[in-house]
Amino acid sequence: MRFKNKDTGFIEQSNYVFLWTLLFGVFYFLVKRVWNHALISCGVALMTAGISWFIYPFFSKKILRKFYLRNGWIEIDENGNEIPITTTLFK
Repeated sequence: MRFKNKDTGFIEQSNYVFLWTLLFGVFYFLVKRVWNHALISCGVALMTAGISWFIYPFFSKKILRKFYLRNGWIEIDENGNEIPITTTLFK
């Protein structure tokens, strides 16, 4: 997944989201600055004694995609072409 900031032109690339979330959990969301899900995943991990750490990665790619799109970023492909929002929200 690649996202481009409309204002600055900065490109954020997120590869292997499932793996990074599985290995680092809460800390991956903190690095990506997805504060809400960092707090939620931390709370759920504490309540389930860490079992949710193995379930949360299945949703992490969709969580990151929604986070970037809601904050005004544009999803782009490898060539830098914009991917329409209608096709990215349902992946």
